[in-house]
Amino acid sequence: MAKAKTDPAKPGQPRTIAAGRGGEARAMIVTSSIERAIRYYHAFCDYLRERKSPYQAIVAFSGEHEYGGEKVTEASLNGFPSGQIADKIREDPYRFLICADKFQTGCDEPLLHTMYVDKPLSGVKAVQTLSRLNRAHPKKHDVFVLDFQNDVESIRRAFEPYYRTTILADETDPNKLHDLRAALDGYQVYSPQQIDELVRLYLEGANRDRLDPILDACVATYSEELDEDGQVEFKGKAKAFLRTYGFLSQVLPYANAEWEKLSIFLNYLVPKLPAPVEEDLSQGILEAIDMDSYRVEKQAEMPIALADQDAEIEPIPAAGGGHKLEPELDRLSNIIKTFNDQFGNIEWTDRDRVHRLITEEIPNRVAADPAYQNAVRNSDAQNARVEHDKALRRVMTAILQDDTELFKQFADNEGFRRWLTETIFAITYDQKTSA
Repeated sequence: MAKAKTDPAKPGQPRTIAAGRGGEARAMIVTSSIERAIRYYHAFCDYLRERKSPYQAIVAFSGEHEYGGEKVTEASLNGFPSGQIADKIREDPYRFLICADKFQTGCDEPLLHTMYVDKPLSGVKAVQTLSRLNRAHPKKHDVFVLDFQNDVESIRRAFEPYYRTTILADETDPNKLHDLRAALDGYQVYSPQQIDELVRLYLEGANRDRLDPILDACVATYSEELDEDGQVEFKGKAKAFLRTYGFLSQVLPYANAEWEKLSIFLNYLVPKLPAPVEEDLSQGILEAIDMDSYRVEKQAEMPIALADQDAEIEPIPAAGGGHKLEPELDRLSNIIKTFNDQFGNIEWTDRDRVHRLITEEIPNRVAADPAYQNAVRNSDAQNARVEHDKALRRVMTAILQDDTELFKQFADNEGFRRWLTETIFAITYDQKTSA
């Protein structure tokens, strides 16, 4: 596994090592967003043309996206229908498959040899993604991963539970779905008629503008009739129902139409439910340039060894409900202590101002970023981290106008930049997810 960093505008030399595989090896580029996938696609196409290469790239993402002032789809970029991607990558002249949350699971391509990872991976998603390389082929004797985002420990931790025999610690109780359904019904956020109507429209292929009025009425009830604790509990139980039903429906022969309808309904409703109001966030968003230029720099190349022992994993938790965490009152003092211990040798002109920026102003600005807020509410931690890092770069660019000293450390000091990024994410993500 190789560790590096780069920019999709300058892909360096995207090479799939073909020696020993008859020149047939394929590569997958795993990206963090649709926009980034499209940027990679254009950069790869330009570079392959520049090298007069006979090979081409394919891009894979869902839906329609605005790029360069126009709406594009994977079909419009590739020049063939989306349903043909899995077949086309097996054919000449295609060698590179650039993905944004597609083909990271379920893709079974024996010719896939190389993977470029430009997205944070963790847990089972890391295992599912990297395991795309784990397909036998007579001409494939090894595989290669070039990783721009993840460290060795996070990948090792992700794979350890699945290395040898994996033991399920306990079973997921299907009867818990009855309890969750009853609890959700008790909040009276929705009615059976609303569920039936939305599912009917959904199955008829209705446009989103016909579904939203039903969902908006439920959101209004949620916001007006439930107090803050009730909102947190309802949203937590709804997510627990979706998580449990999604798991059990894949392994058990269910024939419960009511559960399926509720699952469809909640999949649309949960992303629209607002989080409780955050009173300590700063108001207003500063528009700034998104600095996203890196130089290619190989950081490490190493094998990842796993412990030769069985592992135990927990079942899908069926319990629902969330809660608000009590604030950690010593957090700011710990941040300052850690900052002083690690970077106390830097001659700051105004150390108190730097402390205030790191513990108050920067976290508040990052937490107020709309894209980051949306990712925290509607996505998982790794996608939230991607949006957090973009928001932090925008905030630091804005700070450049007032504090060149702090910005210079962020831009030039890798250790300081890594510490600040981890610290701000821990502060802002904990605040959001506790809501």
